Amino acid sequence: MLEVTQLTKKYGKTLAADHVTFAVPSGSIAVLLGPNGAGKSTVIKSVMGFLKYDGNVHIDGMDNKSVEAKRVLGYIPEIPALYPNLTVYEHMEFIARAYRLKNYKENIEFLLNRMELFDKKDKFGDSLSKGMQQKLSICLGLLPRPRCILFDEPMIGLDPHAIRELKNIFKELRDDGCTLLVSTHMIDSMEQLWDQTIILKEGHAVAQVRRGEMDNRSLEDFFFEVTEGGTP
Repeated sequence: MLEVTQLTKKYGKTLAADHVTFAVPSGSIAVLLGPNGAGKSTVIKSVMGFLKYDGNVHIDGMDNKSVEAKRVLGYIPEIPALYPNLTVYEHMEFIARAYRLKNYKENIEFLLNRMELFDKKDKFGDSLSKGMQQKLSICLGLLPRPRCILFDEPMIGLDPHAIRELKNIFKELRDDGCTLLVSTHMIDSMEQLWDQTIILKEGHAVAQVRRGEMDNRSLEDFFFEVTEGGTP
């Protein structure tokens, strides 16, 4: 489970996240929505421990900055962070060794094949297209088999096949009891997947609902009702 309590982050005088509180149970997919500048990336990076903030974040009851929490926390960033002088396969090996994984080679092959990257395993990171870099970033984030995973705009740049595979991965992770938080502008892509949504606006969590509370409204309709001044 992911628990965020009174998360507050300021950049100078700008309040990017204002006492944001939410919880995502194990075995569920939460979608983090909001207009540009709403605070989504600030929340994601705070949960990862990349930013200093006020408030509390816990992963399965553990402080998010603890070594124990980091072992079960995964992150797929909006912009892939790759090493230009490492090949695709070497990137995977680097993560495997950093996490001291055992018997990981079969999983590397499985992930690269699933994302249609195995035939690119000897290519360097900076020679890949943006879409391929994103697919590699997804593989890197999933290799340690994290139990709580944060996805920041994971579908940008992906081809239709990769988007379909990523959706299947979301379902499989949820069925396996993982906790997923997905930040995205591609609302329709999550329509059949989400279990709850947290909508941010100007740093505030202005709405939180579960799928069963929607009264047959689409997630997209609800989003615009909340963010454009309608009554949710």
